[in-house]
Amino acid sequence: MLSDPISDYLTRIRNAVSAGHKVVDIPASNLKKEMTRVLHEQGYIRKYKFVDEGPQGSIKIALKYDRVTRKPAIQKLVRISKPGLRKYSKAKRLPRVLNGLGVAIISTPDGVMTAKEAKGKHVGGEVLCYVY
Repeated sequence: MLSDPISDYLTRIRNAVSAGHKVVDIPASNLKKEMTRVLHEQGYIRKYKFVDEGPQGSIKIALKYDRVTRKPAIQKLVRISKPGLRKYSKAKRLPRVLNGLGVAIISTPDGVMTAKEAKGKHVGGEVLCYVY
């Protein structure tokens, strides 16, 4: 049993990117599905597919690379809020990643979204991770 499924999700993506894989397969959960949707909307992954096999299902994520330089779209994934120390932020104090070039993924009462969307809706929440 995993103690932190979000860290496992981020680590699987991080490892697949560093190994140069085109597709990564991750056990599914509702939070992971929403985080995948946000990553796709922000252009960090090419596409994704939810597979309902077995008791839990899985998420197949096609990673995105630059065609010329072969550099991955995801340079860094950083887990912010951890099980031992949760990090919450009010709407006015939501973080900016790399001066607006990166994305902070926030879990709010209105769902999982980027910090920019949460700021626009005036909701705060748990800061899950930074992506850039």
